[in-house]
Amino acid sequence: MSVRSNRKKEVLIVEDNDDLRGMFAVTLTLGGFEPYEARTGFEALRLLDSRAPHLVVLDLVLPGIDGFAVQQEIAANAVLRRIPVVVVTASTDDLSHLDVSCVLRKPVTPETLLKTVRECLAKATPEGTEI
Repeated sequence: MSVRSNRKKEVLIVEDNDDLRGMFAVTLTLGGFEPYEARTGFEALRLLDSRAPHLVVLDLVLPGIDGFAVQQEIAANAVLRRIPVVVVTASTDDLSHLDVSCVLRKPVTPETLLKTVRECLAKATPEGTEI
């Protein structure tokens, strides 16, 4: 029998658009998650260095260090690589080459965001375990 934690799952939102980032944060909070935010790839890497979330929602087009570089840093890090990454993009390009759990195409609705986050966490967490 596994022991379930009552602690909310933390989600790092990496999005440079203030309105979209705010909508993601409100949606995730109302959905029972504990979001925290980064506006740039550099800020995301700094936060990831000190605090590992349960999942990352990552925009690919960011100022400075883009989402592709952030994703590569996550994948290369032995501690962080187990964290599911949900890429959010307006691109219609094939992204199957990325080592990510899920891809969300913009525009993103609150319902789609919550559904995808929950599915990706379920996929990444074998039944009966906690991350």
